[in-house]
Amino acid sequence: MNRSVIWNLWHGCHKISEGCRHCYVYRGDARRGVDSTVVKKTKRFDLPVRKKKNGAYTIPPGTEVMTCFTSDFFVEDAGGWRDEAWDMIRERKDLTFFMITKRIHRLQQCLPDDWDEGYEHVTICCTIENQQQADFRLPIYKEAPLRHKILICEPLLGPIDLSSWLGDWVEQVVAGGESGREARICDYEWIKAIRDACVEKSVAFRFKQTGTHFRKEGHLYQVARQFQHAQARKAGINFQPPDR
Repeated sequence: MNRSVIWNLWHGCHKISEGCRHCYVYRGDARRGVDSTVVKKTKRFDLPVRKKKNGAYTIPPGTEVMTCFTSDFFVEDAGGWRDEAWDMIRERKDLTFFMITKRIHRLQQCLPDDWDEGYEHVTICCTIENQQQADFRLPIYKEAPLRHKILICEPLLGPIDLSSWLGDWVEQVVAGGESGREARICDYEWIKAIRDACVEKSVAFRFKQTGTHFRKEGHLYQVARQFQHAQARKAGINFQPPDR
């Protein structure tokens, strides 16, 4: 398995949809007395291009870089730093960068001049937590100039009909419930419906986590945080098309 690192180049964000209501970043910041609405560059901003004394990059080639997980790469406040971030991403073509956004509508205005159809080593995932956001974000995401596209249905807040959207333009769909004390219910039937749509269209599917309040066959389960991923795996419904 390839090594992975987290690169949170800026911290802080603004809630823009229902999926943001119980944001884990806001929860963590609240415990530390930090204002999550203030977007700040972090001390790890230049992490991908840092070098050792011998001149080698600190992050070795082949590493997966989980990018901007305590903010949104396309958040409005980061406009003054984003070009420099793209420069670092462009320099490190020997890494793979993975980011998730709820701001796919801002993609086009935030891309570098040489983007064309996308950088091969960058995956930009789009979050859709309910049908409303699927209807808004998916038309934009489908047409976006990206080499790699993954749908993130998390936190899944209701049933989502993906049957008319899925196709070979999507590499994978990931679904999961919401965590935390105030988490909203995730229903197994919603998960299965997305999985069935993926199977029908031959798109890879992963059930990532149950969430805290998980309903299955009419029963509501309280799942502790440390077991949510394991319980999802035990469902045995992940799908990988044979030709991918």
